[in-house]
Amino acid sequence: MDNMATELLTQSLGKFLQIYLILIFVRILLSWFQTADWANQIMGFLAPVTDPYLNIFRSFIPPLGGLDISPILAIIILQTVADLIIKL
Repeated sequence: MDNMATELLTQSLGKFLQIYLILIFVRILLSWFQTADWANQIMGFLAPVTDPYLNIFRSFIPPLGGLDISPILAIIILQTVADLIIKL
């Protein structure tokens, strides 16, 4: 029974991380459409959910020429962790 609970926990965590990764992708894509009203409504929901994680990387990777590349590292790390958890 303990093995089933561990498997359920790791699968659930892996799926959560995959969904969170999708939310981060959507957040990044919508940042390109900041003037659209529909994008602002969705960003109002996604920013409080995704920004705490993204801000970790923004704190030590400064924007280069006005381009924020910190989400690239954030996505790579999150994808790696999700893959490791799913493979367990």
